Amino acid sequence: MPNFKTTQNDIELTKELYIFSGLGADERVFQRLDFSAFKTTFIKWIVPNNNETIENYATRLLDQIITAKPTLIGLSFGGIMAVEVAKQIDTEKVILIASAKTKKEIPFYYRLAGQIRIHKLLPTKVLKSSNFMTNWFFGATSKFDKQLLKQILIDTDPIFLKWAIEQIVLWRNRIQLNNIFHIHGTNDKILPLAFVNCNQEIKNGGHLMTLNKSDELNEIIKLQL
Repeated sequence: MPNFKTTQNDIELTKELYIFSGLGADERVFQRLDFSAFKTTFIKWIVPNNNETIENYATRLLDQIITAKPTLIGLSFGGIMAVEVAKQIDTEKVILIASAKTKKEIPFYYRLAGQIRIHKLLPTKVLKSSNFMTNWFFGATSKFDKQLLKQILIDTDPIFLKWAIEQIVLWRNRIQLNNIFHIHGTNDKILPLAFVNCNQEIKNGGHLMTLNKSDELNEIIKLQL
């Protein structure tokens, strides 16, 4: 009789991960994280419809998720979208990296900017520009990180970019999901640690710590999965 004994590796290989990149980014920001033990799908950003709500956008992203009770991993704005998706379907776990769980974790000055519509005045050229301030803000320090950030900004769809910024500053979610594990860097300048209540801190981690703190992140995520 054949041996059908299931090993731990077999169990892990059946787990499917759905990964949400940061604002306008793609799987390039995860290139130093090791998901090789799992079946992995990187969610593709789609063009938002006119005046589309974040809830409706999350519903349309569900077309890319074909697994029952999936595990979601979201970076930055991708974490916000992972939360919105998890509000609509059953999930095994939601892992947030440099992100926010509810509107209370969005800094008050972003929310104030949203209320008085300041974000509407920012030209796309400024939002997509790459310079020393952008690198400082995102925590890109190495030549590789700076070049990748520059290319990501160039590749970001301007319509999606302006829509996503509006969703962040006007985010209304108050629902605290009970299966979230939140990882945050102590040196995150975009979403400062002071505003969030995370499960695990990464010392000196910035907003791009998937690139420059990948060893620590790999260990934490491996334990969670």
